[in-house]
This record gives sequence, structure tokens and C-alpha cells, in this order.
Amino acid sequence: MISTPDRHRAVALIDEAVVAGARRHKACAELKISVRTLRRWRSESGEIRADARPDATRPRPANALSEEEVARMDQICCRPEFVSLPPSQIVPILADQNEYLASESSYYRRLRALGLLQHRGRAAKPCRRDPQRHQARGPNEVWVWDITWLPGPVVGTFFYLYLMLDLFSRKVVGWEVFEEETAACAAVVVRKASLAEGRGLSPLVLHSDNGSPMKGATMLVTLQKLGIAASFSRPGVSDDNAQAEAFFRTLKYRPGYPSKGFKTLDGAREWVKNFVHWYNYTHRHSALKFVTPAQRHAGEDHEVLSAREQLYAQAKARNPARWSGAPRNWTRPGTVWLNPAKPERQAQLKTG
Repeated sequence: MISTPDRHRAVALIDEAVVAGARRHKACAELKISVRTLRRWRSESGEIRADARPDATRPRPANALSEEEVARMDQICCRPEFVSLPPSQIVPILADQNEYLASESSYYRRLRALGLLQHRGRAAKPCRRDPQRHQARGPNEVWVWDITWLPGPVVGTFFYLYLMLDLFSRKVVGWEVFEEETAACAAVVVRKASLAEGRGLSPLVLHSDNGSPMKGATMLVTLQKLGIAASFSRPGVSDDNAQAEAFFRTLKYRPGYPSKGFKTLDGAREWVKNFVHWYNYTHRHSALKFVTPAQRHAGEDHEVLSAREQLYAQAKARNPARWSGAPRNWTRPGTVWLNPAKPERQAQLKTG
């Protein structure tokens, strides 16, 4: 294996010998290389090509992390509060603590090198389709809701979690756990959520699937009285309500979820209460540029994302050689679509 600097020296020696009258193949033989190798080293312009072999010795990149920074990264990833989080969560949390060490991709590469990068959770990858669409430009314009079963104390028995989520902010605006699945229970939840958000009779779309509690007469009359427009998934399509399903996945794969069952109804309500508080006020949502739903709902994410943008700009100014392009984009997401259109139909929506 001949390194790039040695390659330059070898070519210089061969050229010097040829100028002095030596035969080129003899000069190459002295260095134990062939004339064909010498030709391969030279480009058409006469410059010496770098060694392109994967295992070639190369100089250290100017933007590489130092040994101290790599050690610091290893220490951060092994902190108790970070051991179960991916880099996509770790980096924004550090940014909120006014600390920037490396990019998200650098954390992924380091964890992969240490054998610590692996799939977390038991669920399969989500499958997205192209259902009915709504858009939200602010809080309390579009809500999504659904019901999920929580295991009871005996196999085959369940409690029912009614959940309403704001599409724009992903904040849980209403929830309740009941022992039955009825339209009357759903009407109770939507009335409480409407009062809690203080929306009055302002326009609102409530999207759900086609279950009987969603389409029951009691629920539909309640929506009409509250000035809420009902929206439903397509018949036979299970993933037209992706945001609600994603929330249930987060809930049921949360550490500490009692997969063997809740002992009592009050116990189920207490666990969901604590989870909803964590989800609204602590969990940094990937679809919201890793701010909490409560921050997004209250408009506080403007200040948080602006501070992150300034932090990244300062980090780039201190060490511009480490950045090959623009800093990470912390621009606040604008309009949010419920089940957005496919790329070929998105242009039609923009011009329509």
C-alpha cells in the first residue's frame, strides 16, 4: 500500500531518472511498480491522482471531531437520561441546554461504531396512504380523535381510552378512560375538550374513523350543537387517522406501560393522566422540530426555535471548517396537513 505522499515522491524520482537518461520501465522496476501503475497514477492533465481504494491511508479531515469531543459524545450518549433516546432527541435537548457538540448524523455514526445503534420498540414501520385531507394553520382548527383498548385485570377485559389531539400542535386537548365504548361517552369527552380549550363556537373539524361511537346519534348531535364539523376516514382504510394512531403507539410503547393489564379503572386513569402530562409538556415531538406540544399550542416555540437557530449560527462562526453547508434548519413548521397529498397531487393543491 503506497500512501498519496509516497506516490508523489515516487513519481518525482521516476521523472528525475528519466530526465537523467534512464529507461522508464527500469526506473519503475527499482521502486517495484509497473509502468502501467505509473500511468494509472497520472491523470489526463498530468496531476497525481489520490488513492481511491477504500482501505487507503488518508489525511485526517479538517472538520473531524477531536478525541476529547468524541469522548464527550460517548459520555453524553451514556447518560441515564439519554440511554433510551435516539440522537434526533438528544441533540435538541442539548441545544435547549445551550450545548452543541456535534451534528445529529455524527451522533448516529458514533453510536453505530460503538454497536449501540439499534431499532427500539416492537412495532413495525408505519404504512401511509392517501386519504381525505384537512389543513390546520393554527391551534384548534383541526382535531383528530380515536379510541384504543387498554388491557384490564383479567385477560379479555378492557378499559377504553378516548383521546382527542390537536392536529397543529399535537397537544392532547381531551381524554378520558371509560369501561364502555359508546357515543354518549364520546360526547362527554368532546364537550369537556371544547370547554377546556375555550373555543366557544369557532370553526373546528373533528376527524375520526368510522366506528359506531364516532357516528352515533348522541355524538353527532353534540358536534352539531358545538359547531364542529365531523370528518371520517375512508371505509375499509385503517390508517386514515395517522396522528391519533401514532399517539397510541407512543403511549403503548412508553417505558412503564403495564402491558399485562391495569388493575382498576382509577389506576388506568391515573397512568394515562401522567402520560398525557409528559406528552404535552416534556416530550419533544419530531414533527414539531422537537418542541413540546404545549409550547407549540401556546406559540412559545417561536422563541425556542429562534434560540436554537442562534446557537447553531454561533457554533458555525466558531468553527466554520466543520460545516460543509448551512446549519440545521430550525424554521417553525407552518401549515399542517391531515394525511398530506402525494407529491404529484401536492402541486395541484397549491395552485388550486
